[in-house]
Amino acid sequence: MTHSPPRVIATDLDGTIVRSDGTISARTVAALARVERAGAMLVMVTGRPPRWMTEIATAVDHHGVAICANGAVVYDLHTETVLEAKEIPAPVIAKTVGRLRSVAPELRFAVEHPDGFLFEDSYDLGRWDAKALGGRPVGSEELVTHNGTKLLAFHPDADPDSLTEKAVKAVGDLVTVTHSSGRGLLEMSAQGVTKASALAALCTQHGVTSDGVTAFGDMPNDLPMLTWAGTSYGVANAHPLVLAAVTHKTSRNDDDGVAEVLERLFP
Repeated sequence: MTHSPPRVIATDLDGTIVRSDGTISARTVAALARVERAGAMLVMVTGRPPRWMTEIATAVDHHGVAICANGAVVYDLHTETVLEAKEIPAPVIAKTVGRLRSVAPELRFAVEHPDGFLFEDSYDLGRWDAKALGGRPVGSEELVTHNGTKLLAFHPDADPDSLTEKAVKAVGDLVTVTHSSGRGLLEMSAQGVTKASALAALCTQHGVTSDGVTAFGDMPNDLPMLTWAGTSYGVANAHPLVLAAVTHKTSRNDDDGVAEVLERLFP
């Protein structure tokens, strides 16, 4: 029996098709090119902000559409322009920050925007230089006076799973909380905004239902997308929650697990 290939391929980037050294292999680039060549739609679905997509767009020869900031921003890789952004209103950001400070005073905050981000002076991620990544330091009061596509909260010592659980209890009625870095870094979007909500909306525009979507991921921020898609794959290096939720598994990101599947789907 011959099965039709999926109409949409949706894949996370870091930890899924991006290798541990930050590169995308030639094999994976070639496999991604097969998707559009076959007439299917390729969607990169990532927690990254749009400004971190330039290298990815170049690596994949500007193929496909990207959903950035965990569903808050839709970005055209062909033209490298923002098509749509769903922001957290400033009053909600202020309320969220206030509640989180009361339950975890060690948290340091930053707010993402489509073209940059603001961060508190205490927002120190160690190996990442916030200014070099496009950030601007501001006082805590100014931080919460701007709308944002994503609110970030970093705890230098916390386990990411337990920190996320605590945050959901504290602010889950205000924002959508997730994590993806393996460190105590919370990622918060507007209420109801997830990788799945943005992907579902994009698919609806193209007349595609979830049954026509095959998705790939590795971290908890991918779970809404992976459970929405008709077919889902977790790479072998994925978070245990992801491996428990997907319909299929494939090889590690460093072993081109996504390419392995795409080569079968689009021979």
